Amino acid sequence: MTQARFDPVQLEKAPEVEQFLGRLGLGSFDADTVVAHIGRNDNWAGTTSTGAKVFVKRVGGEPNDVLRRFHRIMAFEKIASRFSGTELQGPELLGSDEEHRLVAFTRIEDARSGSELSADDAFDDDLCCRAGRILGILHTLPLEPGTLDSTPHQTPPMDDFDALSLPVFIHSAFAEVESWALLQPDRELIASLHELRRREAAAPLVPAHCDIRLDQYLVAGDDLYLTDWEEFRFGDAARDVGGFVGEWLYRAIQGIPKSISEDPGHSFGRDASHEDILAHGAREIDRLRPRIKAFWDGYREARPTAEDGFTTRVAAFAGWHMIDRMLAGAKFGTRLTAGDRAAAGIGRTVLLAPQNFTSVLGLEGTS
Repeated sequence: MTQARFDPVQLEKAPEVEQFLGRLGLGSFDADTVVAHIGRNDNWAGTTSTGAKVFVKRVGGEPNDVLRRFHRIMAFEKIASRFSGTELQGPELLGSDEEHRLVAFTRIEDARSGSELSADDAFDDDLCCRAGRILGILHTLPLEPGTLDSTPHQTPPMDDFDALSLPVFIHSAFAEVESWALLQPDRELIASLHELRRREAAAPLVPAHCDIRLDQYLVAGDDLYLTDWEEFRFGDAARDVGGFVGEWLYRAIQGIPKSISEDPGHSFGRDASHEDILAHGAREIDRLRPRIKAFWDGYREARPTAEDGFTTRVAAFAGWHMIDRMLAGAKFGTRLTAGDRAAAGIGRTVLLAPQNFTSVLGLEGTS
């Protein structure tokens, strides 16, 4: 997993972490072993004075949302314990502290995220098939109504498509402002997103992860884990499946510059024509479609049937995922990249007519 240099001062400013470990009987972190993983939450991973391998996360974010996200993590852990023995598994929960929004897990040594593996072309068909089965198992868990939070997901953030609030605008990077300047005038796109939200609201509710990305999967040895359950709730299964499909579609579009540069005498952004970009994009999608098909086969193995319109919603969510990735990357950029603009453009095309892309994306063989 992607790690940042550990600053001991960070841990000194959070004495509740060491107190938490002490209450769990795990001792205290050996500062020489601690690393921090890059993410939206503060976290610490290392070996404690008792020899335990531990990963501690402090759930962060908007004050009104933090407790709800903490409770979703705990809801998954409770449910996972009821359905142990399946491929739906995560690192072992060691303890939690609701007051300080802390959770501690056994640290999975030598784990690599799905995004790291996919960058090395190592998140192969077998792993994709297993990732699909995990989601299929999740979506078919027999949970009673009221067991989980059923608050509608807040993305796409439709209010932001009308106008950014002053606090959001002030704290936005220039690339974010560029992104919204690109999106807000696009009435066709906005209408398509409203239609997706309408269809999502009418879809059957199932236990859903609601934040599927390749880096939420961890691979360690022969084990594949799905992690980060802060958005876990009753929701539309198509959001999860579309997130995974969208990851591979995004990776295909991001692969266009490399694909073009491998052609003698061509370089992306200079002499590459629009036709070149489309041709290489199609080539990359063809190259990665077997990953999506393997995932889809695994998903259908665990969840053989779905309601009418399911694959259309999946394709639409895959399209939204492309735009969401542009917005996520823009938070850390000074200008939008050509690759992100291309990804958002493909995402828009899929969102406007998702029914036309189910076969292109390898979503075949169900309703």
